[in-house]
Amino acid sequence: MDRAAAGGAIPYGGQEIPYALTFRERRTLSITVQPDQTVRVVAPLGTAREQIEARLRKRAGWIVRQQAFFAAFEPLTPARRYVSGESHLYLGRQYRLKLVQAPKPVVKLVRGYLEVYTPDPMDKEQVETQVQDWYRAHAAEKLGGYVREVIKRFGVFDLQPPTLELRRMEKRWGSCTPGGKVILNPDLIRAPKGCIEYVIVHELCHLLEPNHSRAFYDLQERILPDWEQWKERLERVMK
Repeated sequence: MDRAAAGGAIPYGGQEIPYALTFRERRTLSITVQPDQTVRVVAPLGTAREQIEARLRKRAGWIVRQQAFFAAFEPLTPARRYVSGESHLYLGRQYRLKLVQAPKPVVKLVRGYLEVYTPDPMDKEQVETQVQDWYRAHAAEKLGGYVREVIKRFGVFDLQPPTLELRRMEKRWGSCTPGGKVILNPDLIRAPKGCIEYVIVHELCHLLEPNHSRAFYDLQERILPDWEQWKERLERVMK
């Protein structure tokens, strides 16, 4: 039987780490960091608050690293205004938006420009719809191909191709389900290919190692030795 308790916070490096606390009939205390960066503690019934916070202080460095890890998956690209001259990313390269009045809606890349042919260039909602549809179509084509490429690196593990779903997520670049489905944020198509491959590798590793354990990181290192470089670039480029 679970019993929720008032959470709290511990100091760490000039900041505070808030946590949610639940008591449960169990023998051990667990600390987890959720994808939304919240910290959850599940403690045995009757555990003293001092003991809980002592454990949190001991794990504080790990908690902060996990929060930073999940923060890397948050899409942070500023809101677009969909006006001519505005910069838009595609596979890590910057393209200038060029609005052209035309009877038939079309979007295409032409020599450094993302050209949007539209009946009314002043209709920002229509322009946004065209651009987002273009991105999603290219994401559907490219991301599926990248998954097929990356999974070949897992040959020794006989990993089967997963079901792929594209879904816009506010807090994540990717995720996977216990049933073996990999979910990717179509906004990833804006990132460099190496960053996209990093996210795919990360999610495919989770199909073999569900938790962020040492075995998971060893596997990720084996499949993509320079994963930290691409993780950092994803954070930098997509801000």
